[in-house]
Amino acid sequence: MKDRVIALAALLQAIKLVQQMANNGQAETQPLAACIDSLFRFDADSAEAVYGNPRELDSGLRRLIAQLDGGDRDTAQTRMAMNVLSLERRFIGNDAAVAAVQKTLADIQRQREDLGPTHPTILSRLGELYAAQISPLGARVLVQGNPVYLGQPDVVGEVRASLLAALRAAVLWRQVGGSYWDFLLSRRAMTQTARELLG
Repeated sequence: MKDRVIALAALLQAIKLVQQMANNGQAETQPLAACIDSLFRFDADSAEAVYGNPRELDSGLRRLIAQLDGGDRDTAQTRMAMNVLSLERRFIGNDAAVAAVQKTLADIQRQREDLGPTHPTILSRLGELYAAQISPLGARVLVQGNPVYLGQPDVVGEVRASLLAALRAAVLWRQVGGSYWDFLLSRRAMTQTARELLG
């Protein structure tokens, strides 16, 4: 359960970052770094190993509690999360896309070590990777926001980089046993686990 909660929190954190970029033209650096770094942790043993300290996912854990509890549910985030989970099925079913993404991430990894995960060059390359390999799969994730920012190539690249991180979280969620039944049968357990990780 813990690994599934971490993966879902990471998914929601990445989606929240997408919303921040789309509406404000920028996002919080630390939550963004945690999401982007996850793309380069290829052989981690657990969800916690992918994201490091669960406190790196504070905003995602808070969003998960809000979404599951219904007290402060964001329907746009729910819709985007479901779209990403649907996109994950198409991605995993396309061996060529999976191989291309893995190969490109391994190449970007060298630059990331020098520049850091949130450097504009890294975010731009990740955005290009998303556009080249993920967008053609269909099941597009509709991003709404301020047209001024969504018309800027740099912001669009950062949005796509964050969507790639969201997709990474969705893949991880499936890998650790996540399914749509969780949302029907395990809401209370997931909420409790998220609170414990925050506490």
